Amino acid sequence: MIRIGTAGWAIPSHYKKMFEREGSVLERYACSLDVVEINSSFYRHHREQTYERWAASVPKGFRFSVKVPRALTHEGELTPDRQVLDRFVGEIGGLGGKLGVLLVQLPPKLAFDAAVATRFFKALRKRVDVPLALEPRHPSWGSQRADRLLERFRIARVAADPAPWIGAEIPAGHTDLAYFRWHGSPRKYYSDYDAEGLASLQLQVTAAARKGADVWVIFDNTAHGHALGNALSLRQRGRGKQSK
Repeated sequence: MIRIGTAGWAIPSHYKKMFEREGSVLERYACSLDVVEINSSFYRHHREQTYERWAASVPKGFRFSVKVPRALTHEGELTPDRQVLDRFVGEIGGLGGKLGVLLVQLPPKLAFDAAVATRFFKALRKRVDVPLALEPRHPSWGSQRADRLLERFRIARVAADPAPWIGAEIPAGHTDLAYFRWHGSPRKYYSDYDAEGLASLQLQVTAAARKGADVWVIFDNTAHGHALGNALSLRQRGRGKQSK
């Protein structure tokens, strides 16, 4: 399974003609792509009913990735605050079976600490049994020790572009999931990916899928609206390859 989408479901003005159909922005987005990453959950809480409404507005096979709140990752630095965890897990329960992945993004300063990571992921795993993707940005998370811990808790390490360290562009951790998160390069969040960049990504995606992983590709270069175009282009590349 290869899923392709963007961070958020905005439809920039220069793509609106491609999405001229009835329904909300999310409903129109979901007619062309099969996943989306909810980043707003990182900054604020959403009611369970809000998640329920989003889930009800998309097709049966559509899936959501939800970013874990910064109160746990950036402010809490992986302290398993029971109240925050329980509230968050209760809210995202509104997605039901359409919850595909939880994304845990860490601040660049947060180095790998086995004891801290174990406490947090143990608490998280007690509450959820969905695939987890971790995007660390400190090089210490690229160690074999960190990789073994991620494997223990069935957590995939995000393959990021730009990579915060050499090797971070390659999926690691638990191999059932390969989660590519492309932010735009050379200018993060702003740059468009050209045909050469997308062709390179297509090779990586295909290789991960052949190894048996469920593959997610999320484009986060949303500042100038390039994410949607890149996602549609990559999806078309995959379809063209399958038809040959």
